[in-house]
Amino acid sequence: MPLPILVTGGTGTLGRAVVARLAEAGRTARVLSRSERSAVDAGCDRVRGDLRTGAGLADAVAGSEVIVHCATTNGRGDVAATRNLLHAAGRGHPHVVYISIVGSDRIPLGYYRAKQECERLLETGSLPWTILRATQFHDLLAALFAAQRRSPVTLVPAATPFQPIDVRDVAAELTRIAERPPAGRVPDIGGPQVRTAADLARSYRAATGRRGAVLPVALPGRLGRGFRRGWNLVPDGGAGTTTFEEFLTGAPAPPR
Repeated sequence: MPLPILVTGGTGTLGRAVVARLAEAGRTARVLSRSERSAVDAGCDRVRGDLRTGAGLADAVAGSEVIVHCATTNGRGDVAATRNLLHAAGRGHPHVVYISIVGSDRIPLGYYRAKQECERLLETGSLPWTILRATQFHDLLAALFAAQRRSPVTLVPAATPFQPIDVRDVAAELTRIAERPPAGRVPDIGGPQVRTAADLARSYRAATGRRGAVLPVALPGRLGRGFRRGWNLVPDGGAGTTTFEEFLTGAPAPPR
């Protein structure tokens, strides 16, 4: 019988989707948590360990053949957390599956730089690894628009394309990767549509019944140029199936 798969960040947006997808695939997930109070989904185990300090990680990762590393602090502590995880896992030599971001090696954003450093830790370390880069999640764009819900206008980056993807599509790909041998960098994954930020914002306002204009504002410097040039896209490899509108209406993910 296959051993459980350890999932870091298993109570987060992506991690919960990974745990659910593993269950659908008949695999048992172990969710790494630093607190007994953290809520975990039914049907999965909880193991204690703190990625920030490394406390308890050696026992938490013991016996794991595969670790799906979804935990993130939006860059603030990602590098230290990944370093602690890899150090603790070194004795058991598990396959580490890491989720990164499309364009993180080209767009000068602090969070992206942290993702790149985490990738380098895997690439230069001793453990077998697979890295999957994904485009922005639907949830991220929806949260950015929702943060402006009290404003009469929604500000968006001008002339900037996005290819948002549903976390369930990413979770399905991570599950497939977790059941295969280590593969290094695998092809990037993106959503089914490439659309401007303004267009996506209008869809959000329509779906949530909000009025008001969408105002494009130019992002400055290299950051803005990187997004406008589409370095955050996977134009020839979009494998996601759920559109932004389907996400907003809560439609079930189409079968893949």
